[in-house]
Amino acid sequence: MAFTDGRKITGVYTAEVLRVGRVTPHMVRVTFGGDDLRRLPLRGYDQWFRLFLPRVDGETDFDAVPAQFGLGGYLRYLTARSGTRPPMRNYTVRELRPDAGELDVDFVAHGDAGVAGPWAQRAVPGERVALIDQGRGFDPLADADAVLLVGDESALPAIGGILRDLPRETTGRAIVELPSPADIQPVAAPAGVEVSWVARADPHARPGALALAAVRDCLPERPATLHAYLAGEQSLVAESRRHLVSLGVPKARIVFTGYWKAGRAG
Repeated sequence: MAFTDGRKITGVYTAEVLRVGRVTPHMVRVTFGGDDLRRLPLRGYDQWFRLFLPRVDGETDFDAVPAQFGLGGYLRYLTARSGTRPPMRNYTVRELRPDAGELDVDFVAHGDAGVAGPWAQRAVPGERVALIDQGRGFDPLADADAVLLVGDESALPAIGGILRDLPRETTGRAIVELPSPADIQPVAAPAGVEVSWVARADPHARPGALALAAVRDCLPERPATLHAYLAGEQSLVAESRRHLVSLGVPKARIVFTGYWKAGRAG
C-alpha cells in the first residue's frame, strides 16, 4: 500500500497510555493500550497512522477526529471549534500486539522542540489518544535484487519495522543516522542486509548530512532492480533520491517521504 492510499482507510481507534520509557538518550517509547487496538489491522513493515494527542489542558476531543483523513476529513479537522482540536502528528508502528491490545510508538525526544516529542516525555498512564490507520508505504518488490533503506532517527521505527518483516533471504543495506552512538537500537535485519549506523559527533551538525554522504558513496551493482526506501529529514530524502536516479535507479522503485525539515519545528 502506497503512502497516498492511506487516505482511503476509514476508522478511528482510541487508546490510552499504559507505559512510558526511555529507550535511548533521544528516543522515548510510549505503549498504548485498549480494546480498539485489538482490531487495528497488523500491516507490518512501516505501518503508519495519524496520532491525535491530548491538548495542553489534558483533554482529547474525539469528536474533532475525522473517521477518514482524505480532503474532507482534513477540512473537518481544521474547522473544528477553536480550542477543541487535538494536535495531530504522523507516526509509525514500532510494535503492534493485537492479542494484548497494545501498541508501541517511539518518539524522537530533543528537549522541548516540537509537539509530540515533548508530550511523550511527560506522558503519564491514563492519558487518552486517538489514531487513524494509514496503511504502509513499503511493499517488497518481487524482482528486487537488493534493498537500500536510508533515514535518520525519525525514520528508525519505520526502517526497524521493514528490516524485521523483510524476507530472510533479502540482501542490501540500511543506512541510519543518529544523534549519538548511544541511540543505536537492536534491529532484526536479514543476514544479507548490512546495517550501517552513522552518528553525529557535533550536536550542531546538520541532520542527514552524514547519511547523505554514505548514500553518495553507494554504487549499486544493478541499479535497475534496486528497491530503495528513503525517509526522514527532507533534504536527506530529496538529495538521496536525486543521487539514486542519477545512477539509473528507476523513480518507481524509490519509496520516499520527508518527515520533517531542518530548522522548522513540528
